[in-house]
Amino acid sequence: MNNQDYVDKTPKARIKRVLSAITRSAVALAISFLMFYIFLPPINVFSRSFWIYVFAVLVTFSVCFGLVNVKALFKSPKKGKKSNGILSMFNKSLTSRIALACIALPLVVILIGTVISSVVFNSRKYATVITVEDRNFEDDMPEKTEITNIALMDTESARMLGDRKLGALSDMVSQYAVSDDYTQINYHGIPMKAAHLEYDGFFKWLGNRANGIPGYIMVNAIDSTAEYYKLSHGIRYAQSGYFGDDLMRRIRFDYPTKIFDLEDVSFEIDEDGNAFYCISCYSPKVGLFGAYDATELIIFNPVDGTSEIYAIKDVPQWVDIVFDGYLACEKYDWQGIYSGGFINSIIGNKGCKQTTDDFGYLMFDDDVWYFTGVTSVTADASNIGFILSNARTGEYRFYPVIGAEEHSAMHAAEGEVQEKEYVASFPSLVNISGVPTYIMVLKDVNGLVKLYALVNVQQYTMVATGETQAEVISAYLRMLQQSGVDISGSQGTNETEIEVADIKFLNMQNASYAYLTATDGLVYRIEFNEGNEAIILVRPGDKLKVVATKNENTGIYTVTSWHK
Repeated sequence: MNNQDYVDKTPKARIKRVLSAITRSAVALAISFLMFYIFLPPINVFSRSFWIYVFAVLVTFSVCFGLVNVKALFKSPKKGKKSNGILSMFNKSLTSRIALACIALPLVVILIGTVISSVVFNSRKYATVITVEDRNFEDDMPEKTEITNIALMDTESARMLGDRKLGALSDMVSQYAVSDDYTQINYHGIPMKAAHLEYDGFFKWLGNRANGIPGYIMVNAIDSTAEYYKLSHGIRYAQSGYFGDDLMRRIRFDYPTKIFDLEDVSFEIDEDGNAFYCISCYSPKVGLFGAYDATELIIFNPVDGTSEIYAIKDVPQWVDIVFDGYLACEKYDWQGIYSGGFINSIIGNKGCKQTTDDFGYLMFDDDVWYFTGVTSVTADASNIGFILSNARTGEYRFYPVIGAEEHSAMHAAEGEVQEKEYVASFPSLVNISGVPTYIMVLKDVNGLVKLYALVNVQQYTMVATGETQAEVISAYLRMLQQSGVDISGSQGTNETEIEVADIKFLNMQNASYAYLTATDGLVYRIEFNEGNEAIILVRPGDKLKVVATKNENTGIYTVTSWHK
């Protein structure tokens, strides 16, 4: 027995070894907890983030217990010898080899899981994640004379209006900012974009956390107005909070096994004006990591920190967003591209179709629906139809309406007023006198809505613009009538006989209008243009037969056609 063996077996040495092991364990556990606290991975084998976290924890313990020599990775090899790279960090002891095997295991799981979950081996399974119902356009979309169910405003414009509204609130603009993450909701039948206020930095959080975030902004996507709503109790948990007030940290500790996107949070308002966060939870539908789809929804009260989790079929009606719009398009692409198998998606492309690269919103059946066109993967200049996807239930509907794809329609609308350099928003679809029609707004360089535009889906050179919805619909109906479409049966456009009591002519920007006041007090507006010069001959007392649509905001009727 040498002196070293004797020393190692003394009580003092044993206590020292135990204390060293406890210290190393405590350091490794502290680092592991800190990594969890910062990155918030789900404790779920169906998540790659979990296996990456396991890998990091195993490396941490191996380093702390001396099973891995980190310095060896950076040490230059001896002359004449080749470096073993990362393997040089491990010695030849059994314990070190076991550590190497344990560290490699999570990486092997990720590699194998990714391969067995890939679309290469599971194309048919990806294609059957959703079912799509074929529907009739005219049956599901009644004719429109006023657009009240389409969110024509994009998020960028909503941000500008929301920031402007907050700027008018002098007592809050210095402490809070409006979140960039606007959620499209259907609030009492009106398309709204909602966003909560957030702390404007760490020190603003520190100074205001006792009272919380006081309210939220809602922007009306139809008339482009923004309103601030104050809550009776402030929001405590938010994405701009820190430490225990951080929203996603609170939800992760409440639901440690659930898979959700730390950036994918919907801010929603119930029918009573109360604020909630909605967080979709995902599960793979294919293999270990393939075809993630929303299967549950967490509804979190940011004021008191309470929450409930629902299966998709049980989500309350007031909730609007469960399925993200990009995920909704991706799932349809799985079916459209891979229904014929993976090889067909690469070589033959027989029957392969996909969505366009963006989507709009429609509101009906008290729900928010995503709208996007569907095009062949081999010819994307035109659409073979379009889909609607329910943002709450995940239902899909396909409408076989052939015509120009959305970006072609946007360029056509921009070309109509090219001298103004307006930019078109991504369109949605409406039924005007039985004709499928794109509707969009045109914005100036400051992002402000200047005009409405209607573009015929099948003949995208047929474009109408107007400052109001009534004006653009009236102009579009005249185009349809001139092209031979019978508009007499369109909703709100029945022919009416009026007696003129007064007539005035007004110049407005680049157009002139005749304003006719009828003997019953109603006011009719007629554009004075080429082919409509006879309006100058109309006198008080004349009786006219007019087809007109009413502007609900002004009460003025825009005349589509008229004759004596």
